[in-house]
Amino acid sequence: MDTTKPAKARSLTGWLRARFKWFTEPMGAIIMRLGVHPNVLTVSGLAGNVIGALALAWGHISLGGLIILLMGPIDALDGATARARGEKSHFGAFVDSVTDRYSEAVTFLGLIIYYLSQPGEHTTAVVLIFLSFVGSVMVSYTKARGEGLGFDVNVGLLTRVERYLILAPLLIFNLPMVALWIIAIFSNATALQRIVHVRRQWYSKRK
Repeated sequence: MDTTKPAKARSLTGWLRARFKWFTEPMGAIIMRLGVHPNVLTVSGLAGNVIGALALAWGHISLGGLIILLMGPIDALDGATARARGEKSHFGAFVDSVTDRYSEAVTFLGLIIYYLSQPGEHTTAVVLIFLSFVGSVMVSYTKARGEGLGFDVNVGLLTRVERYLILAPLLIFNLPMVALWIIAIFSNATALQRIVHVRRQWYSKRK
């Protein structure tokens, strides 16, 4: 008899996916019946984030944050729609991950343009945006590279969902610097956490 217990979600992403499956799966089925392809949702989410980034660049911080916040559910529904269509594929997951990275990149670009267009010295803000972007990319890269080598990398304090839930609301409340400090520190800490996690697995296999 198989006594293996199902793995517990070790990130907010996994927890939310499990807890809101009752909503995302039926919605995915409805969208599928409407004839909307999952890739349309994926590209729409990216396009929405570009619009949000433009709002940030033009100094409409709260509006940009609201637009970015509204794009979150779209990102959750493309996978559910693909499953409802029976078309979930590695390529679809690849496209989803790539558009996620571009979505974050354009958001940070919008913030850079905003700060560089303001009078005065904004070195701290630009450095924080750079560190936030690097940390966000490295969180994704360590997972992709580690899993590609056969390691479990499903750990981390600040995955994309957490970054989204920090950045968008704080932008709405016009507190971009608070969001940047949090993301700059904890995204890079998450990348280091994943590196250490992979290292432990590697050395445990060698024993």
